[in-house]
Amino acid sequence: IDEIEALSSIYGEDWCVVDEDEKIYCIKINDCLDQPKWTLCLQVILPPGYPTAEPPIYQLNAPWLQGQDYMELANSLEEIYVQNFGESILYLWVEKIREVLIEKAQSSDPEPDIKKTSEEVDEDDGDDFLLDYEPIQEDPIKMSNYITSESQEVDEELPSIHHGNPITDRRSTFQAHLAPVVTPRQVKRVLEKLYENKKIASATHNIYAYRIYCEDKQTFLQDCEDDGETAAGGRLLHLMQILNVHNVLVVVSRWYGGILLGPDRFKHINNCARNVLVE
Repeated sequence: IDEIEALSSIYGEDWCVVDEDEKIYCIKINDCLDQPKWTLCLQVILPPGYPTAEPPIYQLNAPWLQGQDYMELANSLEEIYVQNFGESILYLWVEKIREVLIEKAQSSDPEPDIKKTSEEVDEDDGDDFLLDYEPIQEDPIKMSNYITSESQEVDEELPSIHHGNPITDRRSTFQAHLAPVVTPRQVKRVLEKLYENKKIASATHNIYAYRIYCEDKQTFLQDCEDDGETAAGGRLLHLMQILNVHNVLVVVSRWYGGILLGPDRFKHINNCARNVLVE
């Protein structure tokens, strides 16, 4: 508890509590420059045995972090854990990551090529982008026939899509969309269908995650996408794991309204997703 309080104090808005009960946290780290070029999000779950017996479970999220870079950084973090076994190490991890980012900023490495940046300004200023909030119907027969296709033609391969209740805060709006899926092909079909909607396609970010249970292998097929909102996809997937949901795709659209929300945006993304899943 002392470590969490200290980190929250040190890193301020860059420190985010994803789930207090499950001890899931996220720290945004950059290269300390006035205009940071290199940014990374460290997401950690603190297991019951931390710090005396178990290391944190962690995930490194950055669009540019792949292959050799990922392995070298992961090895450095594990080395710090071994050298400081039994002690609190999150601060050491964060500063090690920052050191690596500063080295990259000072080297000749080209800047990361990122399609979208977090908190990108959305030029769409209208209030008419909200999709109709349609409560899930209790009748299973009606539900099986419910599809969002404009033509209302039955497409056996396209699962039904439900649009959740939007949340608006300081001109930013968040809305979750959900569909039952049992194959990656269905995930692709649902995403294609959602992007046919001009308002969804024009959202600043469309963050998504899915979990499919493979009965034959007794394992989960799962993946996520940040779409420019660093670490948001991983948080969404963690939420789905905590709620133990499967055979479902959740997409959260975020329309940026021009005012920075800081960590609150992650709270809204998770709340939107949680509400639509509970429904």
